[in-house]
Amino acid sequence: MKGYIIFQENVFDKEGFEKYKLMSPDSIARYGGEFVVRGGEIEVLEGKFDFERVVVIQFPSVEQARSWYFSDEYEEAKEFRLKISAGQAVLVQGL
Repeated sequence: MKGYIIFQENVFDKEGFEKYKLMSPDSIARYGGEFVVRGGEIEVLEGKFDFERVVVIQFPSVEQARSWYFSDEYEEAKEFRLKISAGQAVLVQGL
């Protein structure tokens, strides 16, 4: 089963975030991941949604998604992202 990591976040440092966006794609690709959603316009259809950005990354499996998120290859980029943005990240099993 595919694994999806979904980020919902607000960015505090737009310039820094442009740097972050260059830091993560190589590590994602190494774990077989690909972006399904990377930003874009958000339309809230139900409930309250307090985030300005959504990213969805698809991996071949939940295990590969988890391995990427906790990998040494992503660690530096993750730490940087956490300094310049705030939000939520979830791992979801897909079809």
